[in-house]
Amino acid sequence: MKVLVSDNLGEVGIKMFQEEEGIEVDVKTGLAPDELKAIIGDYDALAIRSATKVTAELLSAAKNLKVVGRAGIGLDNVDIPEATKHGIAVMNTPGGNVVTTAEHAISMMMALTRNIPQGTASLRAGRWDKKKLQGREIYNKILGVIGFGNIGSIVADRARGLKMRVLVHDPVVTAERIEKAGFESVSLEDLYQKADYITVHVPKLKATLGLLNKNAFHQMKEGVMIINCARGGIVDEVDLHEAITSGKVSGAALDVYETEPPGESPLFELERVIGTPHLGASTLEAQTNVAVAVADQIIQYLKYNTIINAVNVPSVTGELLKKLSPFLTLADRMGCLQAQLICGPVKEVAIEYTGDFYGLDLSPVTTALLNGLLTPMVKDDVNAVNAPVIAKEMGIKISETTSNDSIDYTCLITAKIITTEMTNIISGTIFGKSDARIVQINNFRLEVIPEGHLALIHNEDKPGAIGSIGVTLGQNGINIARMHVGQEREGERNIIFLQLDTPLPDSIIDQLKALPMIKTVIPLEL
Repeated sequence: MKVLVSDNLGEVGIKMFQEEEGIEVDVKTGLAPDELKAIIGDYDALAIRSATKVTAELLSAAKNLKVVGRAGIGLDNVDIPEATKHGIAVMNTPGGNVVTTAEHAISMMMALTRNIPQGTASLRAGRWDKKKLQGREIYNKILGVIGFGNIGSIVADRARGLKMRVLVHDPVVTAERIEKAGFESVSLEDLYQKADYITVHVPKLKATLGLLNKNAFHQMKEGVMIINCARGGIVDEVDLHEAITSGKVSGAALDVYETEPPGESPLFELERVIGTPHLGASTLEAQTNVAVAVADQIIQYLKYNTIINAVNVPSVTGELLKKLSPFLTLADRMGCLQAQLICGPVKEVAIEYTGDFYGLDLSPVTTALLNGLLTPMVKDDVNAVNAPVIAKEMGIKISETTSNDSIDYTCLITAKIITTEMTNIISGTIFGKSDARIVQINNFRLEVIPEGHLALIHNEDKPGAIGSIGVTLGQNGINIARMHVGQEREGERNIIFLQLDTPLPDSIIDQLKALPMIKTVIPLEL
């Protein structure tokens, strides 16, 4: 079996491949996309960092590829859905560089506060700018941490050691967990208004893109300092430039950028901006850790069908995976659907298995459901191995029950999610050998194929309601691929699931909501 290392990988990892019987390794870094595409068909595994772009086009040429291993956490450079379609496992190494990245954020905060880069530059230019570069103490200052995952929690802990007061905001972590760790859980608005420093440690999602923007800066204290060592684009660079120029923000320390490399960014024309070229994970220790981890994971998968730290496949042995595969797909889609329907931090996940599951170990199915539920919340950190651990750290109670008594279906999976604001229940089953179906949402019975661009609509069960939806979509050029209608038990409402050829724009959602018999419209992506 052949492994291609296409990015710079720690020598210890390459040595592990070289010394493993039955494994051949080639190290070819810096390849152009066409060059990589021309040779990828010869390899069973691809080991990467952030430089290689694993696109749909590349994956289409990867006829023998079984696994992509990322030495690090971020997988922005991998088309995970496309890899899944090709049956390629995608793995990362989530624990190898969290300390390193957290330490870098603290280092950037200190360097920004004490003008260390500017002081170095002035000395090299022959100047002695002692008065001009006066800094300030961080002692007793307030640090606002947005995101309390693996990295954010370490940053908070290190800041506490520096005698800072730490405020934490995380929409998917309960206040109880944050306060149990010894920090103050606050709303985003409170954090903006009170923090002297703000550091972001959230994944790059639709909800977090441009999170720190003009409106956010307007709410902040005068003279606040911004640190971003998470992902480029979470801080709006145009709005940040304006906020610094106006004096609202007194400085920013950036390790990541909307475009990397950023080129001649206007931000670097400002003296109060310091930057590093995405060095958050770049320490000898971290690179050794991730090189060892990714080599071991690829070897275990190629030789023994053992899956470790996969983001698109639960951790199971090869034989069990074949038997569980339909249930794993169903559970993952049920979790993803729940994540898009619920509001508020999750408190409890109760999973019920009813019917004949052929005596299989269903714990990987539970993990798949958690993976689907948590991935939209903590994208870079969650995978099939650590989903239960992350759920526990978030204070989520997990329970499973099994029963052989299934009246309507041979096998049925029911997931009840309890949050601080609501309870939502979804049931799903398998038709035939592998066709996943959602068959119930709360009190509504229906039959939905859980894939693609969807819209969930609650409407009054009256003539003309469905027709008005079709007319509105037709007038806007939106084609309905499938429509599933479910009726509320002993109620006066319908639930409609639309599968569409394209995502539903906000403007059309507003038009649908304005229709007289429509109650709610929720766009979904599965």
